[in-house]
Amino acid sequence: MPGNFAVRLRCPDCETDSWVTLADREESVDQIRKQTWEFKCREHGAQRGAPKEVLEVAPLEEQDTSQGQKSAPALANVITTEATKKTPRSSERLSIRIPIVVYGFTKNIGAFHEETETLTVNASGALVMLKTKLALGDSVFLMQRSTGQELAVRVAYLDAYSERETKAGLAFKYPIPNFWRRSRRQPRVSKALRVVVKGTDLKGHPFKQTSYTIDLSQDGARLDGIGFLTSPGQIVEVRRLWRKKKFRVVWVGQTGSSESNQIGVFGLQSEKHLWHVRLIENEPGKPAQK
Repeated sequence: MPGNFAVRLRCPDCETDSWVTLADREESVDQIRKQTWEFKCREHGAQRGAPKEVLEVAPLEEQDTSQGQKSAPALANVITTEATKKTPRSSERLSIRIPIVVYGFTKNIGAFHEETETLTVNASGALVMLKTKLALGDSVFLMQRSTGQELAVRVAYLDAYSERETKAGLAFKYPIPNFWRRSRRQPRVSKALRVVVKGTDLKGHPFKQTSYTIDLSQDGARLDGIGFLTSPGQIVEVRRLWRKKKFRVVWVGQTGSSESNQIGVFGLQSEKHLWHVRLIENEPGKPAQK
């Protein structure tokens, strides 16, 4: 009879544990333990390894999370409220990594300050990964690192991800449709240009690959086909024809989403103009800019 298993896998680079659920498997516990399984580390991306722990669990819809069993915190112990369950989503979620800082003071842990990044965002808040152990209902502050904008937010959702990290839903007091887009200083238009991206990955290995712009502005762009970068903050060189310019990676599309292998970059050398294409269409009746 098929079984369901939870396996704990450890990233070899940072030793962070991740839990993966294996549903409807024909293998025994020993067979599961002897195989290797794919998983994703938040800091180092896709990995594959042998389980550190294997637990046989009931189907998720049959689990009783109130009993506090060992497997519950890693798999199904989602902390939420009735109001959260019944409130419809105010806007579509977007899987995008934006560097942020979460800080504040709580009665359980005192003052804290943690740099992290978003997993998904929408007009009402964000889902983030935190090592700080917050409690449901805590009021904290969220700040975008690229813009310095900050807001008071409420912890509306918690889900244990591993022994060290928790997924936290941070809710705004009211929807702010443009909060996550305010870092864009100039209008961005859809334009596909072939470029070459050169840089160094998180392991220190140099890479050089062809990419294409999805959209761009005078100072930045969204690039497709970049699989070597897994976190924001890195510096890359983008070359088009004989021109080149350095950019900082400000977000990375989440693996498995429609933005996978995409990155957003912001120019560091304002005196250089890389694109040399018209970015803003002229209004009717106005002469073309030269």
